[in-house]
Amino acid sequence: MKLGVFAVLLGQKNLKEALGYLSDLGVQAVEIGTGGYPGNAHANAAELIANPEQLGIFRQTIADSGLTLSGLSCHGNPIHPQAHIAEAFHRDIENTILLAEALGLDRIIAFSGCPGDSPSSQWPNWVTCPWPNDYLKVLDYQWHEVLIPYWRRMAAFAREHGVRRIALEMHPGFCVYNPETLLRLRDAVGDVIGANFDPSHLFWQGIDPVAAIRKLGSAIYFFHAKDCSLDPLNIGVNGVLDTKPYHDEINRSWIFRTVGYGHGGDVWRDIISALRLVGYDDVISIEHEDSLISPGEGLTKAIEFLRQCLFFSERGDIWWA
Repeated sequence: MKLGVFAVLLGQKNLKEALGYLSDLGVQAVEIGTGGYPGNAHANAAELIANPEQLGIFRQTIADSGLTLSGLSCHGNPIHPQAHIAEAFHRDIENTILLAEALGLDRIIAFSGCPGDSPSSQWPNWVTCPWPNDYLKVLDYQWHEVLIPYWRRMAAFAREHGVRRIALEMHPGFCVYNPETLLRLRDAVGDVIGANFDPSHLFWQGIDPVAAIRKLGSAIYFFHAKDCSLDPLNIGVNGVLDTKPYHDEINRSWIFRTVGYGHGGDVWRDIISALRLVGYDDVISIEHEDSLISPGEGLTKAIEFLRQCLFFSERGDIWWA
């Protein structure tokens, strides 16, 4: 395994500075944002694929840092019901695929997206219950008329350009938010679709990450190391569905934490062991979104914590058997 970082938390630094900072911390791999919600501070995909000289500088800057480029991320909503919003996110994904092709990278990271409840909708509509029956009609429209057709087209485009893995982050608010919905889309579209496994979004839904890893198996294409802290007092009163702002930490049912501050070493060691058990010996990419700690300190603590949990060498033979 390799210890990596999703570099968007260093957006105030230029690419060379950010990579140098991560290299000095002992990080081995870097995930770079190319659009969508995280932005493209370190890689404007459209500009890079249009300018061979800039692309060469970009490639050389990464090579000089000694870090492995683990993935290009363009988390957005390409099936947003407002066409101009959907088109902007779609262009980010398309350009990210083309940039990955130019860099010889076969993996990108994204969201599935969420449409509205009909062709005339203005805003996404995330369905969380089967009754009244109207909601099932919404789901049928979303999946069969929007989600599956879109990702079939994008899967074909990705294959044409050498991208074999689109790692969709299972994120509430979008159509793919748990292993069941990820596998449903994968079954409909093909194995270009896989999971970006981020335990933080699963913890608060009541999902056991180890069980989810065992279920997804080889469909796990990437991994975000981010934790989540559950507040038993607030959950006891209001449950886990929570629309309060992220900065209202004391009143929320859950908040994002840097790894180790939501769940301890035993939980994370079990997660890492489960990943190896199903064959994922790839990058563990730290994503910092902890509102109680600065990005610098949160990243440093996450690196220190994960060094004790990750397996950095091959497993080798079972010499005693």
